[in-house]
Amino acid sequence: MNHLKIFFLTVLFGFCIQIHAAEPFITTEKTSGSIALKEKTFHLSIFTNSGTDQGIMRAVKNLQTDFEKVTGEQPVILNRISGLQSPLLIIGTVGTKSVIDDLIRQKKLDGRGLIGKREKYIIQNVSNPFPGVSEAIVIAGSDKRGTIYGIYEMSQQIGVSPWYYWADVPVEKKENLYFKKGIYTDGEPAVEYRGIFLNDEEPSLGGWARSTFGGVNSKFYEKVFELILRLKGNYIWPAMWGKAFYDDDALSGPLANEMGIVMGTSHHEPMALAQTDWHRYIKKNNLPNVWDYAKNAEVLQKFWKSGLERSKNWEKLVTVGMRGDGDEAMGEGTNISLLEKIVKDQRKIIVDVTGKKAEKTPQVWALYKEVQDYYDKGMRVPDDVILLFCDDNWGNVRKLPDLSKPLHKGGYGIYYHFDYVGGPRNSKWINISPIQRVWEQMNLSYEHKVDKLWVVNVGDLKPMEFPISFFLEMAWNPKQFNAKNLLEYTEKWAAQQFGEKHAKEIAGMINLYAKYNRRVTPETLDSKTYSLENYHEFEVVLNDYRALAVEALRLKEQIPAEYQDAYYQLVLYPIDACSNLYEMYYAVAKNRELAAKKDPEANFYADKVKVCFERNVYLDKQYNNVIAGGKWKHMMDQMRIGYKNWADGKENIMPEVIYVSDAEVSKEKVFQEKNGYVSIEAENFARMSNSDRIHWEVIPDFGKTKSGVTTFPQNTYPKAEENIWLEYEINFESKGEFEVELLLAPTLNFNHNKGLRYEISFDNETPQVVNFNGHYKGELGRWQSEHIIKSVTKHSILQAGKHTLRFKVLEPGIVLEKLLINTGGLKPSYLGAPESEMLH
Repeated sequence: MNHLKIFFLTVLFGFCIQIHAAEPFITTEKTSGSIALKEKTFHLSIFTNSGTDQGIMRAVKNLQTDFEKVTGEQPVILNRISGLQSPLLIIGTVGTKSVIDDLIRQKKLDGRGLIGKREKYIIQNVSNPFPGVSEAIVIAGSDKRGTIYGIYEMSQQIGVSPWYYWADVPVEKKENLYFKKGIYTDGEPAVEYRGIFLNDEEPSLGGWARSTFGGVNSKFYEKVFELILRLKGNYIWPAMWGKAFYDDDALSGPLANEMGIVMGTSHHEPMALAQTDWHRYIKKNNLPNVWDYAKNAEVLQKFWKSGLERSKNWEKLVTVGMRGDGDEAMGEGTNISLLEKIVKDQRKIIVDVTGKKAEKTPQVWALYKEVQDYYDKGMRVPDDVILLFCDDNWGNVRKLPDLSKPLHKGGYGIYYHFDYVGGPRNSKWINISPIQRVWEQMNLSYEHKVDKLWVVNVGDLKPMEFPISFFLEMAWNPKQFNAKNLLEYTEKWAAQQFGEKHAKEIAGMINLYAKYNRRVTPETLDSKTYSLENYHEFEVVLNDYRALAVEALRLKEQIPAEYQDAYYQLVLYPIDACSNLYEMYYAVAKNRELAAKKDPEANFYADKVKVCFERNVYLDKQYNNVIAGGKWKHMMDQMRIGYKNWADGKENIMPEVIYVSDAEVSKEKVFQEKNGYVSIEAENFARMSNSDRIHWEVIPDFGKTKSGVTTFPQNTYPKAEENIWLEYEINFESKGEFEVELLLAPTLNFNHNKGLRYEISFDNETPQVVNFNGHYKGELGRWQSEHIIKSVTKHSILQAGKHTLRFKVLEPGIVLEKLLINTGGLKPSYLGAPESEMLH
């Protein structure tokens, strides 16, 4: 974890001691300043009081399991003082009549660092905590979540990633573990409520949860809640597409409360109720579906009261206010006084159900979309209600507090998006949020006093692993980040998942693919996004992603086997799959460009589109069915190809391609002079002349560029009356004396050193006879090195316009690969200039 390194002095036990932020305190090297947690002769025990909170005990048991993953041995959990011995890990919470309170009374812990603090932990060594125990390590929390965060900090530092389950990050085995003596803390979190919103979760996350857990139920949420706590978050808006968190599984509500998760509901779901709860409620009670407070206040009040009664004993943040049914805007006639009355009536329900003043129940009002307009026009809520500002669904914050005016006493929050369903097109599939942009916008928010609530829409959760880590890390302490250390954070995150060896390379790739995806989201990308004509733009961005994919595939071969599943999920798949999309859309663009010219090369790109589309299917199947033994079934079911409007369909749709038939192809190929040269691949002749005995054939993939053209049979020599030639049509825009350079295969003078001859001419001029290999004058080494023979002749073109170049062979064995005509601008190159454009 990348924690702000705070150093401060405090007086403890009568002397000064340095207190560190939670920098590394676990090492595998024994020193005079360390305490053994695991050696061959030492076996760790964990002490916590009987009656310890069940949520804390869940974390303790997870820590027990984590130690076993790392060391191969599971520590014993004890709650009796008798028989304790070193090494010992003591876990507890201040103010719960626990061992922590005892240690504070004995002045072995400084209670001033914990008492009255929020969600804070301290990890330190203490001497003689119990009879027979000379030294122990203590994890002490200021409250329930503080203790849990301390436990999971220990887990991370011994080598268990928060993503061990959700990204299959392996755990490195260690024979020895030592604690570096000192006092370590992360302090209190800067933002009070820090969480995620599981949204737009079909078909991927929902399909996976049903396949894995039988539904989006408490078993599913147990894994989600644990992840949030390991990342030092505390808050969630649960999945809500056709789902009702409390109603779907009666165990989910108690589970969240037990584990220490603050439950919320999304911006448009008031009073601890899902919108699906409403549809079930009216159906069960045979009521009309009228989600309109002006027309149906009594029914809505009873409905809202049922939500508060169901969840009254559990920690939560209650959403107040109202939007239209199904996250739609309310009717045009909605007025501010009605909305203010809705909030007032909701707060009365809160008082009636809890028996406490309304301000004793935390509440939030989301200024989402048109609701912000109501706020701008003067709508207000009571002082204790959190005002939740929102971005524009694409990571751009819409509104922040006016620091020149008195601030709202209830504080401010921000609802941010990594995922969105809406215009211009959905963004549900892959990470499109570079942390540079996330940091800049969230820092902007924090500097404007938005520090009460940060919640981010993460869609399917996977594959948003990296930005989720960053968002929650930043929510804990925004001040730790600046413009210059974001890549450093990425490197540390990569090292946590994959080790130090390849961390810099992996971090660079994660950084780049998010940057590329923010240029244009994968769902918005199509064949028209980038220009084929201007600045070679499409080719440049395609090559950017190609190079990144090549790097990811190259590194895959160096990644140890146990890390391959995590590498596929966190690095290779998002890069390879997105690169493949660029390949496909570039092929679509080229197909349409060439088809418009009736160029048969359009067919090559049409076939390539199909190959890329099928590769997209293959990559998804690998993710869903192969990696981690098929653990992630359905997780990559999200459509991303074939949008017809902003909303997605259920399946990818291959882009339409155009094939050019032989009948459509222009029979005459005319090459256009441009930029001072003409370049022609030998196979693109306009006409050929064969005889009964001799014929021309193209040899695909022959030579250095595209192909070679030669005569067959190779033992048949043309007679004087036989005209075995190829003709090429060129449209010159200039005139003068020009060099024609033929690139010929380096065939030697196998015919008793006579050499091989050809004739070359333009139009009706007298042909020049050239023997290109009859007598060597030191050229053989160059021919062998370059794998080509260059044969040059000079010709006069007296006027611009179309001219015919004829190439006639006088012996077999001559293979022509390319023709280059220098009209004043041909530049030296090893392969010869790219082929000129054809006129159609």
